[in-house]
Amino acid sequence: MSDARWYRAEALLTPPGWLGPGYLAIDEDGIITAVQRDEPDAEAIESIAGAALPGMANLHSHAHQRALAGRAERVSAGGERDSFWTWRESMYALLARLGPDDLEAIAAQAYLEMLRAGYTSVGEFHYLHRAPDGAPYDDPAELSHRILAAGARTGIALTVLPSLYLRGGVDRPANEGQRRFLHESLDRFIDLIQRLLVDTKDAPLARVGLAPHSLRAVPMETLIALDEWRRRRDATMPVHIHVAEQMAEVEEVRAARGRSPVAWLTSELPLDSAWTLIHATHVTIAELHAMAVAGVTAGLCPETEANLGDGLYPLPAYQALGGRWGIGTDSNIRISVTGELRMLEYGQRLTARRRSIVLGPEEPHGSPGRWMVTHAADVGAAALVQPGGRIEPGRRADLIVLDRDADALAGHETATLLDAWVFAGGASAVKDVMVGGQWVIRDRRHPDEEAIAREFRAALERLRDT
Repeated sequence: MSDARWYRAEALLTPPGWLGPGYLAIDEDGIITAVQRDEPDAEAIESIAGAALPGMANLHSHAHQRALAGRAERVSAGGERDSFWTWRESMYALLARLGPDDLEAIAAQAYLEMLRAGYTSVGEFHYLHRAPDGAPYDDPAELSHRILAAGARTGIALTVLPSLYLRGGVDRPANEGQRRFLHESLDRFIDLIQRLLVDTKDAPLARVGLAPHSLRAVPMETLIALDEWRRRRDATMPVHIHVAEQMAEVEEVRAARGRSPVAWLTSELPLDSAWTLIHATHVTIAELHAMAVAGVTAGLCPETEANLGDGLYPLPAYQALGGRWGIGTDSNIRISVTGELRMLEYGQRLTARRRSIVLGPEEPHGSPGRWMVTHAADVGAAALVQPGGRIEPGRRADLIVLDRDADALAGHETATLLDAWVFAGGASAVKDVMVGGQWVIRDRRHPDEEAIAREFRAALERLRDT
């Protein structure tokens, strides 16, 4: 405790409630060692000017798609009705031109924007493994290393989730647009994971997990074998999988396997809290119950799901069953903590035609903003196996500080502060961001932001000119 640094926050959001002011101690490894209301007997106490709350977890990102934001909103020239599947062709066209330097530059920009928005950790569902022509790189981990480098440069905590992709659809070979995603076999994929586990063992903010892409891209027997390997190697290793995002996907899997994707997963695999089912939009009550009983996390990406016309997740029913959920930015069409949470709640309001839908029974003050922030931070961190998510002893010091003088927050007491942030505010209210006990955003600035922005713009120019 003697080596810990003490901080005093004007308001500090802890699991039991707000402390105003609140004090916390952080050790040299960036771990919180004390949280208290009373002023400590310490030689030095640094002031945190604003309201400090747990950093948010972004549990699903495709960083490279940040380069596609706003570029895939046009109706096709042939008059074809725009859909998820036509959007996917635009994404494939981008990937045909994307090199390693481009990927790293785009990822760094995306992660910087996440930090500014209030995300302190991110799960990178990383499915780019090969060169644009489909040939393997000399280093099979080349693009994974570029993702890790972007995370380290910005200071965000990163769980890299290399994606296993063996098929283009159920029992169908991959098409030309998918050739960069492929692994030759499960053994080669496991070799990549083993390599990354070694490469990140001394990186305190980096974690490695598994991302079997989907039941369309991974045969059933392979998925079972992968999970068996994980349980032998490390049963806590996170597993994220796309599932039931589009009805066409559900129907394809049901026609080939006799069951919908979630029904197959929950009946054929011993799912547990290490699993995150991304989207899971089109599910039945029975499937929701099976997910909740297994303790999986539903990975919801409301802004991308709205942008792509996926559908609306039945969140009230899942919450009633005790289901766990977190948020992700997915396509990075817009990187915003408050945007995802606001869309999550507003989508349910439009369906139910009433207000304050996404509100858990543990929320004593009836604040949907507070409930969503605290739930998504805690559950999301667990889904990424990142030790943040709460401001309490033993957790990593991942914090965001809201500027109480920001226009959207002006005049608010702590009881309504997070409602104001979620429903009326945004990234402009985030003043400071700490990850692992280190300030990475101070007064809304990152120390490397000019160079990151310059390299990002140069990458977009190269992509436009190729």
